[in-house]
Amino acid sequence: MRSIGLHHVTAIAGPARRNLDFYTRTLGLRLVKKTVNFDDPGTYHFYFGDAAGSPGSILTFFPWEAAGTGRAGVGETQETAFRIPEAAVSYWTERLIGAGLSPDLPEKRFGETVIAFKDPDGMRIALVGVPGIEAEPAWAGGEVPEANAIRGMHSVTLLLKEAGATADILTDVFGFEEAGREGTRIRYRAPGVAVGGIVDIREAGGFLSGRQGRGSVHHIAFRASDDAAQAEMVEKLTARHGRHVTEQRDRNYFRSVYFREPGGVLFEIATDDPGFAVDEAPEHLGEALKLPAQYEAHRAEIERVLPQVA
Repeated sequence: MRSIGLHHVTAIAGPARRNLDFYTRTLGLRLVKKTVNFDDPGTYHFYFGDAAGSPGSILTFFPWEAAGTGRAGVGETQETAFRIPEAAVSYWTERLIGAGLSPDLPEKRFGETVIAFKDPDGMRIALVGVPGIEAEPAWAGGEVPEANAIRGMHSVTLLLKEAGATADILTDVFGFEEAGREGTRIRYRAPGVAVGGIVDIREAGGFLSGRQGRGSVHHIAFRASDDAAQAEMVEKLTARHGRHVTEQRDRNYFRSVYFREPGGVLFEIATDDPGFAVDEAPEHLGEALKLPAQYEAHRAEIERVLPQVA
């Protein structure tokens, strides 16, 4: 199967206003959708991404105001990384320090310069300097100059006890290929996929298991071009890998199925269609609170409960 890479990453945050400010102002991402958690409509669901809300650019959050702090450990997504132009590394180092963060010293991974840091809720984020991407489109409506702006997702890093069974799913079901090894890090790449095309696995047997909370990744989603491609992946997961997969769930902007991979991380398969412009014009993405149909009759009550963010 030809892979088309990652669709999005969903994480847990604390205060909604702080989360919104950090990702739109400090990191310069576009708020492409403001909706609610479909299972908890008293909580926002923010989607941040590029100008068009393209699959592979999207980081989403459930901001629970009183969420307890998560614990880093085995069986979780350890880091979410974004692509920046190689020439922007110095700009971003200075910007993060100026924002009161304490980024790690830049390091090399597989020949690329990486700046790793934690967001205000403790979630591990990295910016990866990638050569030759200066001409790629970037969101120019925020506070980050277009020349330095983020160009979609680079990778996710999974911290697992063992890589083998998870790697089998990445390669057999999602079409990734092993692309290299550095220390405990094994890189898997979706051939021909520039944005959201990398999954790294770090093996860390003997460490404590992670505990979800504020600053934790809730799940990561892989792309399926349509329902037929998603169904093919599900068939492989059940027949070849013994995974239990949920029924398809309509998330308004994509249709999803979920399963636990062998290392314990929650994986999702999300369709590319219909996309984020299904209920807002592209030039107005993220401006209005959008509710799924089952909650529209309760809009006034929901708006009363949700924290004020504007």
